[in-house]
Amino acid sequence: MNKKYVVGGILIALTVLILVFTTSGGEKETLLEARVNRGQFDVIITVTGELQAQNSEKIMAPSQLRSRRLRFNNIKIQDLIPEGTVVDSGDYVATLDRSEAANTLKDIEDEVQKIESQYLKTKLDTTINLRELRDALINLEFAMEEAEIRLEQSKFEPPATIRQAKIDLDKADRAYEQARSNYKLKVQQAEADMTEVNINLSKENRRMEEMLEVLDQFVIMAPKPGMVIYHREWSGQKRKVGSTISPWDLTVATLPDLSTMVSKTYINEIDISKVKRGQQVEIGVDAFPEKKYSGTITEVANIGEQLPNTDAKVFEVVIKIEGYDPILRPSMTTSNQILINTFSDVTFIPIEAVHTFDSIPFVFTSKGTRQIVLLDEANENQIIVEKGLEEGDKIYLNAPEEGENWKLQGEDLLSLIEEKKRLEEEKKKKEEEEQNAPDRNKAGKKLPLRK
Repeated sequence: MNKKYVVGGILIALTVLILVFTTSGGEKETLLEARVNRGQFDVIITVTGELQAQNSEKIMAPSQLRSRRLRFNNIKIQDLIPEGTVVDSGDYVATLDRSEAANTLKDIEDEVQKIESQYLKTKLDTTINLRELRDALINLEFAMEEAEIRLEQSKFEPPATIRQAKIDLDKADRAYEQARSNYKLKVQQAEADMTEVNINLSKENRRMEEMLEVLDQFVIMAPKPGMVIYHREWSGQKRKVGSTISPWDLTVATLPDLSTMVSKTYINEIDISKVKRGQQVEIGVDAFPEKKYSGTITEVANIGEQLPNTDAKVFEVVIKIEGYDPILRPSMTTSNQILINTFSDVTFIPIEAVHTFDSIPFVFTSKGTRQIVLLDEANENQIIVEKGLEEGDKIYLNAPEEGENWKLQGEDLLSLIEEKKRLEEEKKKKEEEEQNAPDRNKAGKKLPLRK
């Protein structure tokens, strides 16, 4: 029992000694040191992209799906071959769901039967009515002949009787002419009714024929040889089994031309002003980390967009890959290092060595001072120092204890720092004015002149 107490006392004593040693400054803080370098400095933006073919053939659904007469809405992909399948011209690719189209066809067939019945009824009614009118004309013609006979027989009768017979003949003649005129109008009316019904019937028959023709094209075939790649919709989702085909976008899948590939990427709004057409890019493919490719920026979007499930605004940038490599496939992830600028002989330090106080940049030097620095361009890891440090100077990456009490040097650079900020703000304002200039000109407003 006593032995245990002795061991416990020794451990406590050792613990106290360690605490005393550490609290009395026996162990100093480790400062990470770096040297100021001089040489070539590359300003690089690294972004992730996705491989796509620069040119591709679209595998389309029937163009009749855009027909206003047929009114297609929710046509879905019922079956689609796996992405990456190599097909020949005329090979099977996909099948569209016929459910809604079949229902529409049934409605059209019912409408055709309805109009056919209406056509037959109109034809029978017209035949009966015209027959009655013809019979009435014949009877009126007989009545007119009878009136002529009575007038001829009354020539030896008193004048009043002769006058009455003549009036009866005139009435019969007038009734006959009116009936004949009405008959002509009735014939024209019947022809118009028959023409209208016939037009409606022909229109519905054409709809039915067009629908049957479209249904025959619901099995989609490849227009030419190639590798099938799923079509990416505006939302970023790939069009697959169950996806809806819009009348405004009939693309079912694509057949990319793999001889010319591009990497499509998105640059945030902070860095997009640095990205220009023609800039060189070093491209890595995640699937083949040992491979490196050269590329050139060919397209930079003028208008930003917001990707799904993100808050930041980004701009689409297209990078054309130089040369051809058969191992490259669409949808592969790329790492793109965009070379923004190159400085041949400049002084630069690690970014983490730069600290700020009241927006004034400075570094901690091995001489025990805080040195104010005038900074310039930066990349992901390092930043250019225009003034304040020389090649070979030693600086600390992390802030030392009580470093705020170190002597501050380089106050003469404060005016240069302020001037540099002012020039950068003016440059940024000028760029914004130039971007807004076309809109102002369209509105007929005068651009402000800088004095």
